[in-house]
Amino acid sequence: MKPIISADVDLLKRRDLKNGYFSLTFGPFARAKQCRPGQFVHIGFKQSSVFYRRAFSIANTNADDKSLEIILKVVGRGSKQMADLRIGDSVNFLGPLGKPFTLPNKKQTPILVAGGVGYPPLFYWANHLIARGWDPKRIVFLYGGQSSPDIVDRARIKRMGVKFIPVTDDGSFGERGRVTSPLVRALAENTYESPMIYSCGPEAMLKAVDQIGTEFETPGELAMEAPMPCGFGICLGCIVPLRAGGTARVCQEGPTFSIGTVKL
Repeated sequence: MKPIISADVDLLKRRDLKNGYFSLTFGPFARAKQCRPGQFVHIGFKQSSVFYRRAFSIANTNADDKSLEIILKVVGRGSKQMADLRIGDSVNFLGPLGKPFTLPNKKQTPILVAGGVGYPPLFYWANHLIARGWDPKRIVFLYGGQSSPDIVDRARIKRMGVKFIPVTDDGSFGERGRVTSPLVRALAENTYESPMIYSCGPEAMLKAVDQIGTEFETPGELAMEAPMPCGFGICLGCIVPLRAGGTARVCQEGPTFSIGTVKL
């Protein structure tokens, strides 16, 4: 694997997805072609009161123009700084960082379980699988949020041709309830051949997915989030406990972990 790089990139495109969500496309980034779903970039701001870099998962890349898309929701100072950027503004990328998702075998059915801002790496993963020859009709995309505005970019998801199952807490879009409900139903009823779970979202959701995968003896991977002051394993700010004992760094041994590995 090539070493990570630090590079200044410009904001090329900005889309307001409403309800505090934004899509930001930066470039050119020399390592865009080498990025993989599940990985992240560590972003440094210029002339800003936000001192530490912020980690953002990758939502998409374009090898032709070397651009990289990030989808975020404004929840703190770092994400607010990102949302306030304008076309032509520059930030510094460090990356790509972290361990990407593992490819399923051709007999497995990828079941992607996204919650809220856990959507971007799974959108990237679905596109990556399709580009590598997976039939989009065999990719199940479960996407949960509190209400309809939390299910962003739904038109792009539909255009991929995947089996899209939106779920909202209040039933304002898609199925009513938790995004884990259709997952349990599918596993209990053996709806899909050789399921392989991939999930990213709030910690409570990841804990539920981890328990479900363990209960049904279904393999899978969870993409986790954690505070990452350095991003490459030195500061130990993103340590998580392991079920087998010891700890792991989300930025290095993760952010993707096999189901049943991390003590959630």
